[in-house]
Amino acid sequence: LFDLVYREETLLNVIKSVTRNGRSIVLTAVLALILVYLFSIVGYIFFKDDFILEVDRISNATQSEDSGGSLAGEFLSTGMCQGGIDENCSTNAQQEEPGIDSEDESNMERTCDSLLMCIVTVLSHGLRSGGGVGDVLRKPSKEEPLFAARVIYDLLFFFMVIIIVLNLIFGVIIDTFADLRSEKQKKEEILKTTCFICGLERDKFDNKTVTFEEHIKEEHNMWHYLYFIVLVKVKDSTEYTGPESYVAEMIKEHNLDWFPRMRAMSLVSSDSEGEQNEIRNLQEKLESTMRLVVNLSGQLTELKEQMTEQRKQKQRIGLLGHPPHLNINPQQPA
Repeated sequence: LFDLVYREETLLNVIKSVTRNGRSIVLTAVLALILVYLFSIVGYIFFKDDFILEVDRISNATQSEDSGGSLAGEFLSTGMCQGGIDENCSTNAQQEEPGIDSEDESNMERTCDSLLMCIVTVLSHGLRSGGGVGDVLRKPSKEEPLFAARVIYDLLFFFMVIIIVLNLIFGVIIDTFADLRSEKQKKEEILKTTCFICGLERDKFDNKTVTFEEHIKEEHNMWHYLYFIVLVKVKDSTEYTGPESYVAEMIKEHNLDWFPRMRAMSLVSSDSEGEQNEIRNLQEKLESTMRLVVNLSGQLTELKEQMTEQRKQKQRIGLLGHPPHLNINPQQPA
């Protein structure tokens, strides 16, 4: 039946919630034992008379005692009396019977006559009682001198052991179980949104020719990879093809490089097509830019020629339009 626990992950997490943080739980339990020991010492010193518990005696033992008494009565009725006098025997029997009845009616026992018994009583009844050890001890009267001390004793045990220590243990177990449940949810989310073989996420296949569901069912089906590994291990090595021999060698070396990590053929093909389109666009842009550059260079050449021609024309006009009297020396005679 424990195989069901091993097969079911939720049940296995219940076991792991106790075993994963076992050190914390054990240390907290040690703290609880230390507190129980201290409270047992205090109870043994000051409240020994309050440790009076009601017990249920075994009925078989009383029946055997009754049967033994009836046999002794029959034996005594034959005249074999220890005192030798029938009257004394009858009176002794009458005195012993009420004593036996009183012992049967008294089911109260002192459970703190020794420190060991105090520890056992506090550990057994104190931790199992909802209000602590005060629920099973004798109810003291308010007129007793140790009434206030007894109230403080019961409250301290309740707050320190029942509320703090036990809830610490429960909190560690509950937090561990919650962490295991969140880890399980994360694993399930990763398996739903990530390819088991290549590790690519679902968003990588948005606006592509192949959807994520088609990718994990056809291109990178994990069961197909498992079948291929089994084939490589079962098949005769002399009949290996090239890829099979390569994969077999990788499996022997426990190397996973033959897995297409972060790669997929559909994405590679689509990426190559996109790259080709980008290259075409860049080529077209480059050609248009070259044409513009040629036109600009031609325009600049024409503009340069026009500027040169205008400069020449200005020089000719300046030479032709210069006044002649400016060339005559004023010192020469007329």
